[in-house]
Amino acid sequence: MASQQQFMDYVEQHQEDFIDRLRRAVAIPSVSSDPNHRPDVFRMGEFLIDELKALGASVETRDPGKQDFHGQLTLDLPPVVLATVGDDPAKKTILVYGHYDVQPALKEDGWTTDPFVLVEDDKQRLIGRGSSDDKGPVLGWINVVEAHKKLGLEMPVNLKFCLEGMEESGSEGLEAIIEDEADKYFKDVDAVCISDNYWLGTTKPCLTYGLRGVSYFHLTVKGPAADLHSGVFGGTIHEPMTDLFALMSKLVQPDGKILVPGIYDQVRPVTSEEEATYQSIAFDLSDLQSAVGNKTNIHEDAISVLQHRWRFPSLSLHGVEGAFYNPGDKTVVPAQVVGKFSIRTVPDMEPKKITELVVKYVTDEFNKLNSKNTMVIKCSHDGNHWLSSPNHPNYVAAAKAVETVFNVKPDLTREGGSIPVTLCFQDALKKNVLLLPMGRGDDGAHSINEKLDRSNYVQGIKLLGVYLHEVSDVDLENKQ
Repeated sequence: MASQQQFMDYVEQHQEDFIDRLRRAVAIPSVSSDPNHRPDVFRMGEFLIDELKALGASVETRDPGKQDFHGQLTLDLPPVVLATVGDDPAKKTILVYGHYDVQPALKEDGWTTDPFVLVEDDKQRLIGRGSSDDKGPVLGWINVVEAHKKLGLEMPVNLKFCLEGMEESGSEGLEAIIEDEADKYFKDVDAVCISDNYWLGTTKPCLTYGLRGVSYFHLTVKGPAADLHSGVFGGTIHEPMTDLFALMSKLVQPDGKILVPGIYDQVRPVTSEEEATYQSIAFDLSDLQSAVGNKTNIHEDAISVLQHRWRFPSLSLHGVEGAFYNPGDKTVVPAQVVGKFSIRTVPDMEPKKITELVVKYVTDEFNKLNSKNTMVIKCSHDGNHWLSSPNHPNYVAAAKAVETVFNVKPDLTREGGSIPVTLCFQDALKKNVLLLPMGRGDDGAHSINEKLDRSNYVQGIKLLGVYLHEVSDVDLENKQ
C-alpha cells in the first residue's frame, strides 16, 4: 500500500510532465487512413520506441507487410511495437495493447482549435486528435513505468506492450502477428489489459466485459449497361434503385426491429443475474439525448436503452454507392447501385449463420419483386462478439483499483461497438482480457474537438498503475 501511495503522489506531482508528453504525441498527425500521413504514422511509432527505450524497456518491432490502398497504390504498414519491462519469472506478466494512429482531423471540419496542437481549455479539457483515442491511454502506461523508475520502485509485474499503427484502418496485419507470436513473444502472458474505450457517462468509471460483433453487407443490384435518362427510359425498365430501396425497406423497422427471420432465435436470454447489474449503472435518458443531440430515443427507460445498445442485435442502414448524391437535380437512372448495411451481433449469434439467414432472406425478397435485374449480396466482414466475466480475478483486481483511485465501485458495462483485437487476443493467448477505460463517454473520439479531461488523464494514470499492483496479488491461473 505504501508503494501504491508513493506512486499516486508522484503522478499528482508530475502531471505537467505527463501532459507535455501527450502534447508531443498529439503533434504528430498519425492518420493511418491518409497515404499522405503514412510517414507520420511511422514517426509516431518511432516516438513511442524512443520513449520506451529511454525508460529501459527492451523493444522489438514486427513488420505487418504491405497495404493495397484501394487498388490505387501500395503502402508500407507501420510496425507493431513490442516492448518488455521486466522479465522476472516470479512475477505475473501483463500484456497491454494500444494503438498510435488516429482518425482524420482538419480545422475546417469544425474544430475550435488546431486538431494537432494539444490545448487545455478553461474546463481543464485537453483538446486534440488522439488525446483520448488512444494516445492518452498508451502514454498512461508509459507514464506508469516512468513513475516507478524515477521513484526507484520495483514494478509489481512484468509488463509487455503491443502497440499498433493501423487500428483506425482495420488493424491490417495485426491478427496474423498475434497468432504467430502467441507461443513466442506472448507465451508468458498471464492476462491482457486494453485501454481503448470509455466510461459510459461522464461521472463514474467502469469496467467493460462485453462487445458486440459486426457483420457488414454489400447488396448490389445491377440492370442496364450504363446510366440512363429517366425521361427516355423511365417506366420501361426495372430500375436498380427501385429494387434496392424495396429490399432495404424489408431489413429493419423504424422501431429497430430486425425483419430477417431467425435473427433473434440465436440471442442468449437475459438472466436475472445480468438484469441485476443494470440497477446501479450511472446512466439515464438525458445521457443518450445529450450524446445524440435530440430526443429521438426508441426506448423510454434507461435499462432498455442499455440492453438494446449492448446485448441485443441491431441492424443499421449505412448508404448507397452508385447513386446521385450531389446538390441539385439530376434525372439519371443508375445502372448499378450498392446498398450497405450492418448487423451488430451478440451472444450466441454465429457470424456464418447470420450471413446464411441474411442471404436467404434478401434473395427470397428479391425473387418476389419479379425483377429482371440481377442481385448479389455479400458479407464483407463478420467480426464476432466478445464476452468476458466481471467476476474473473483480472476484473476483481481492476475493480479494487478503481475503488482505491476514485473511491467508488465501477459500473460493469458492455459496449455496442466492436474492438476485434479483444477477441483475437482472447482466442490466440487463451487468457482473460480486461477493458479498462481512461476517458469519458463525451470525449468525442472520432468527432471534432476530441478531448481528454485533465482529471481523467491524471487519475487514469494512477488507475493503470494501481491495477498492476492489485493484479500482481491475484490468482489468474486457469481462469477464463
